[in-house]
Parts: sequence; structure tokens; C-alpha cells
Amino acid sequence: MGNVVLFHKPFGVLSQFTDKGTEGSPRPTLSQYIDVPGVYPAGRLDKDSEGLMVLTDDGGLQARIANPKHKMAKTYLVQVEGTPDETALARLRAGVDLKDGPTKPAQISAIDAPDPLWPRDPPVRFRKSVPDAWLKITIREGRNRQVRRMTAHVGLPCLRLIRVQIGEWQLNALAPGAWRYASYTGL
Repeated sequence: MGNVVLFHKPFGVLSQFTDKGTEGSPRPTLSQYIDVPGVYPAGRLDKDSEGLMVLTDDGGLQARIANPKHKMAKTYLVQVEGTPDETALARLRAGVDLKDGPTKPAQISAIDAPDPLWPRDPPVRFRKSVPDAWLKITIREGRNRQVRRMTAHVGLPCLRLIRVQIGEWQLNALAPGAWRYASYTGL
């Protein structure tokens, strides 16, 4: 059994330990938050996404978490621009056709805004004339920017994306930038 680390990735942090980008100033990475030797991310979150990441030093576990063939569920809270109707939700539930092929069916529900919700820096833009809404989305794939592309495809651009669960692990009250050790039950 290897180490399992649950990390609450803040907005703007890269899902890697070093910044190999070509930008002028270095961007924040996992190394600024996690000082556990030998652990690596099991999957990624985009720089502009927040929430739960699992890191481990167990290569087999890392593969089971990150590889779509294992169909490990990942759940997100997604703030979207616009008001979702049943047609848009039904399309997401059935799967939508993206440029890289159709998505698998997803579990989707409209929810109230999460409470409490930590502030994001920078804050999500607010426009009085454009409503926003929250969705809870569970997928069993992990394509690049998949949830954002899915919601945009049905006319609901993503404003904020927070991953709250991967398999049996949940974000719960873990604060942005904080991490803790976790166990696993053999997925």
C-alpha cells in the first residue's frame, strides 16, 4: 500500500510539480503546497479549475484512477452562464458529440449554489443581465476540459468548475491549498 494524498487544488495552480511553460514568470504548482516525496497526480485539473486531486506513489492505483477504461466516477459542481432547461440537461445525460467524439452518458442535476463556498481569486465575473446556475455533473471519462466543453456544447458556458469527488474520495471540508493523507479500500 502506497501513500494517498488528497489535495484541494486552488484556482490558478498547475496540476504538476514543475512549470515547464514559456511564460515570463513561474506559475504556481503542486510543489508550493505538497511536500510528500514520490507522489504524483492521478489525473489532472486545468489551471482554471478547482477542487479535489488525488496523488499517490502507487503506480497501479494511479493508473486505476486516471485511466478511463476503469470508469472511476468523478463528480463536479459547475457554475454555468444561463439557465439550464430540461432539454439541455437531457442532452448532457445522454452524451453529446464533441470534436473528439461522443461523450458517455453523464449524471446531471440542477442544484442550489453550494453553501458554504470559498471565494475564488479572481472572482467569477458577475453580470446582472445574464443569469447563472449550478449543476452537479458526474462523468466516468476524463477528456481534456470535458465538462467545460460539454456544458458549452448545450449553450451553458462554464464559469466555475469544482471537482468534489473521485471514486470513494471526497473534497468535503478540505480548504483550498490544503492536503491530507487518505486510505483506499481497494477500488
